[in-house]
Amino acid sequence: MTERPKMNQRLSAIKQQAHLYALDQEWYIDSFEQRFAELIVAECASVALNTGCGDIEDELLKHFGVEE
Repeated sequence: MTERPKMNQRLSAIKQQAHLYALDQEWYIDSFEQRFAELIVAECASVALNTGCGDIEDELLKHFGVEE
């Protein structure tokens, strides 16, 4: 059995934000998934804007702790 991948702290915080948002919604799973995706995209956009130049893909992968 393979080991489950680990999220970095920022991604865990985004997941928690989505969870707290979805608790107050009628459809938890749909609300959680939608909010989680929105928060990830917003975070990616922020990283891209703040990077300025260089390889955006590598910066995003590093930011979220994703290993190739």
